[in-house]
Amino acid sequence: MEEILSGYYVNEPTWFYLSLLLILAVFFKFGRMWSVRNLDLALLLSLAPGLLLINSTKSGSTLGYCWLFVVSGCLLFRLLFDWALTRRPRMEQNLNPAGMAFLCAAAMLFQTTKIATEAPDAGAMQTVKKTDELLKRHDASAAANVADGEVSEVGEVTGPAGPLLASTVVPLMGGAEIAAARAMAFLSHLAVLFGLIAVGRWHFSDTNLGLAMGTLYLLLPITAYDVTKVNHLLPAALIVWAVAAHRQPTVAGGLLGLACGTLFFPIFLLPIWMSFYWGRGAMKFTLALVLTGAILLGSLVLTSADSHSFTRQAIGSIDWSVLKFQADDGVGFWSLYNPAYRIPVFATFVVLLVSLSIWPLRKNLETLLANSAAIIVATQFWYPDQGGIYVLWYLPLMLIVTFRPRLANLPSDPKDADSRLSFSDGGKNVRQDVIAGLPKPQIYR
Repeated sequence: MEEILSGYYVNEPTWFYLSLLLILAVFFKFGRMWSVRNLDLALLLSLAPGLLLINSTKSGSTLGYCWLFVVSGCLLFRLLFDWALTRRPRMEQNLNPAGMAFLCAAAMLFQTTKIATEAPDAGAMQTVKKTDELLKRHDASAAANVADGEVSEVGEVTGPAGPLLASTVVPLMGGAEIAAARAMAFLSHLAVLFGLIAVGRWHFSDTNLGLAMGTLYLLLPITAYDVTKVNHLLPAALIVWAVAAHRQPTVAGGLLGLACGTLFFPIFLLPIWMSFYWGRGAMKFTLALVLTGAILLGSLVLTSADSHSFTRQAIGSIDWSVLKFQADDGVGFWSLYNPAYRIPVFATFVVLLVSLSIWPLRKNLETLLANSAAIIVATQFWYPDQGGIYVLWYLPLMLIVTFRPRLANLPSDPKDADSRLSFSDGGKNVRQDVIAGLPKPQIYR
């Protein structure tokens, strides 16, 4: 930022304090101190101190990881019992829509400036290099004799979906890798923002609610701390748009397929989404997944010199190291303890995944959102490398769960989603698009 405004500098702790005050002023419900909204805000803001402890000093990293595990545990508990929070009225923000739009644009400008002035993330640079290989139809890993895939700075192996999506951006940058990485980060944040607005408009029948979700996403300090991490933003953006398009199983399946082709964790969402569409769109959803997987494998064919190269890239695009329960040189919470302790944690995660996939038997949008967010949060506990810090994986979904009104009356069948009325706050607030089509009441004098 100093390159644009001389003498301007805001470090991470200062960003936390300033955003904390601004978020409380705009979103905190002072008239309802014990509301679910205030609880969710407190949990989301509590994630930032853990990241600050990890980034500040090595002595504070252990405390930071423990802090994140505790807060993540509270988030998981809250999501698992989201079904019990039946009183979910629409809450207006402490700022009118015009002011919210201005604040959202200003926050996006500050995040864009941060993207433009900070060094790109190492994972984003790896994705740009893979995109260049895809466009040139060249497998650089074969020359380097890399058998396990390209690994970024934080240890995640990027799949073929990232380079495939970036192939629409990288050529426009004229081969400048840093500019391409920054453009991808900006577009990823923009995709999350518009995805949240679309969810608010299409499914909550309130564009202002979607704008509020997008504004809070941009204001939260955890967004600013990882503002350049494209490989974390891409799957989150694709999942948000899958939620926005959940009434079209084919579109949702394609988007989730792309998300699974970026990082490994969206794969665990497939059983829950399959259960959501079971008997009412599961075939279309599955076919879209299969077709997307075929396209991603086809992109690997373009950069493969022979069948051996193709096999190596296909296997290397999945981070198999996360399933290895053995000691390594990684950093994070599990580097301090015997890796065998991860086995019961992972087994508990599998039981949780199976339970949320089969219960409730017929899911609606409420349970789909809460269960999906819960599974992503639960992956933080057994992920071997720096577990707990990957907040961007579930942050957009958590915001949707936080702001959503009562949606129990929405039909669970995506085909019937537009054929009935949906109510919130006990039926007091009727969808505005339905109200607009009703005849005006006659007034008799």
